[in-house]
Amino acid sequence: MKTLGWMLAFPVLISVLGSAQTAPPATSSHDAEAQERMFFPRDMFWGWAQFDLAPPHNEIDPNLCAGNAGQYGGVNAPCSLFARYMLSGMLEVRPFGRGQLRRFMVFGAPAFLFGKTIPHTLYTWSPDAIGVEHSWGVGIFIAKGFEFRVTQHFLFDRLGARDTNLGVADLGNNGPWGRYMTVGVRKSFGTRRW
Repeated sequence: MKTLGWMLAFPVLISVLGSAQTAPPATSSHDAEAQERMFFPRDMFWGWAQFDLAPPHNEIDPNLCAGNAGQYGGVNAPCSLFARYMLSGMLEVRPFGRGQLRRFMVFGAPAFLFGKTIPHTLYTWSPDAIGVEHSWGVGIFIAKGFEFRVTQHFLFDRLGARDTNLGVADLGNNGPWGRYMTVGVRKSFGTRRW
């Protein structure tokens, strides 16, 4: 139960620390732009963190085990890589504060999965580490909310004792999407009220 408490406290702590970074500067915006550092400006980090809990019979399926894994050992089936908890986030780093390079950014988006569940066979609240699915990329802000992005998505990395073949129901480390690279354009619009 202590582990669950820490998992719930972590996103709250991240949001409190993040709100400290978003306080408005004491100087006017014109003065702040004129004095902005070229490298590593104060507002170079932006991101979010999220904790998700999947209720029984609705587990997160990273597509590492076959859906009928319970047929290969029942509650003791070795392939129990269906998640109850997910900790995910996004971090964008904009290391330049002035000039055209201020439009450049590097980003990463990990998703950590935890749990030990087998559909229709075993439902637990176990926080056992399953693995991490992550991607990273680079982007350039174009104009009017448009960004050009190149993203690399990696194979699922298993953690701990689950980083071995788990029997007949084991589908490998491809995860739901496998490994891929994309080139794309993102459009952002609107402003938040808070």
